[in-house]
Formats: sequence, structure tokens, C-alpha cells
Amino acid sequence: MNMRKIEVVDYDPSWPAQFGAERAIIRRALGDVVVDIHHIGSTAMPGLAAKPIIDILLEVGDLAALDAHNPDMDAIGYKPMGEFGIPGRRYFPKGGDNRSHQIHAFVCGDPNVGRHIAFRDYLWCHQDVAQEYGELKRRVARACDNDIGRYCDGKDAYVKRVEALAVEELTPSQAPEDTARKLADPQR
Repeated sequence: MNMRKIEVVDYDPSWPAQFGAERAIIRRALGDVVVDIHHIGSTAMPGLAAKPIIDILLEVGDLAALDAHNPDMDAIGYKPMGEFGIPGRRYFPKGGDNRSHQIHAFVCGDPNVGRHIAFRDYLWCHQDVAQEYGELKRRVARACDNDIGRYCDGKDAYVKRVEALAVEELTPSQAPEDTARKLADPQR
């Protein structure tokens, strides 16, 4: 039985620093396996309401090399979950029922990398859409009765619509600098 509480909270200005600290831990654990580490999801967006879970996008050169580091990931608190429903992904939650972070790992060039970054950067560039998304998340969280499936389903159509706009508008050559840089994250 899932004991997690689905809660959407006001933006916490410590989230970028929490990401930065975690990025350093992940880099030490994985070494050369890491190509890049991005802060994604709502906690990466200043002012946006979010579930207080830091979403991390990890780009690697080879999933088998990442898989070989599963014991290292476990040692720093991340539970290796394999693809967990998305082919080509490796998923690592941290914190159990009190999840604090989650890593979505893909090989560089996987379309999911561009999709996640485009969505984040689109919200950065379209604050009205970001605020609308925050309000939707609050409504869905109140209505979902702590059922993560219902929570995700309640956001799905909106996220897919915005994601399609984001991917169309923010191709990699047109995308603004990484949001982490915009947030003045000197550890990037």
C-alpha cells in the first residue's frame, strides 16, 4: 500500500541549492558515467508550486555503465528501479514514502532528455503557463486522495499539450541557456 502523501506546496527557494548539493553527490558516486545533470520539474522553476521532490535528469553515455553503478546509487540513498515503465530510462527514487529526490536517467540524445528540458524551459519563458500549471497541480492534489496514479492522470492532458508546444518552440538550438544557469547556480 502506498503511504505517500501527495502534497503541492509553495515554491521553496532552497530547492536549487538542494539540487546543487545532490548533483555533487551523484557526480562523486558515478564519476565518468555522468555526461550532464539537470534540475527539471517544478522545483526547478522559481515561484512555481510543486510537490517537494527534487526531479533530476541524468544524462549518461551508456545505460549498462550506469547499471553497473547500482550499488553506488543505493549507497547514496537512491533505489535502482530499472526502467520503471519508460523504455530506455533508469529511475532512482530517494527517501521511500518520504521521497525527497528522484533521478530520471537517459542516454544522451534520447528524446526524453529534450522533452524534459524543453518543458522546463518553456515554463521558464511562459510564466503565465507556469502559474496555470501550479494551480492545476494544487487542484489535482486536493482531489486525488493521495493516489499518485490519479494525480498524474489529472495533469496528463495538460502536460502533454504544453510539452508539445515546448518541443516545437524550444528546439535545442533555440532553447535558452540551461535554467540552472539562470538560477545563478555556480556549481553547474
